[in-house]
Amino acid sequence: MTEKQRAKLELIAKKDNRLYRAYLLKEELRLVFHHGLDAGKEQLDHFIKWAQHCRIPEFVELQRKIRRHYDAILATLEHKLSNARIEAVNNKIKLTIRMAYGFRDIDNMMGMIMLRCSDIEVNLPWKGQILTHIC
Repeated sequence: MTEKQRAKLELIAKKDNRLYRAYLLKEELRLVFHHGLDAGKEQLDHFIKWAQHCRIPEFVELQRKIRRHYDAILATLEHKLSNARIEAVNNKIKLTIRMAYGFRDIDNMMGMIMLRCSDIEVNLPWKGQILTHIC
């Protein structure tokens, strides 16, 4: 954190205690995923207890959701797996569909999706350039 950011945070702590507590809670939750299973579980349990009693409705609701998905979160900490790659591909597909608005043939759109989501290299006819991802 830079000195300027630290000064802003100190100002927030003085002026808006609720916002400052929300920031601290957010940071507490973020730290959960920087640890292994045992330390992460301990950090997550601490976050849940703190959020449950913080009187910030959004965090109270968040801790309820975390409790519902507690085992899945611990599995993520244990196995270090996430669905980020799948979400990225889904986002790329949605963007391609938006770009394909007006295509008359669904096969053309499907071809564009398959091309954008693959590692196919396309040799361009000018200057010997290679296009690896169409964006």
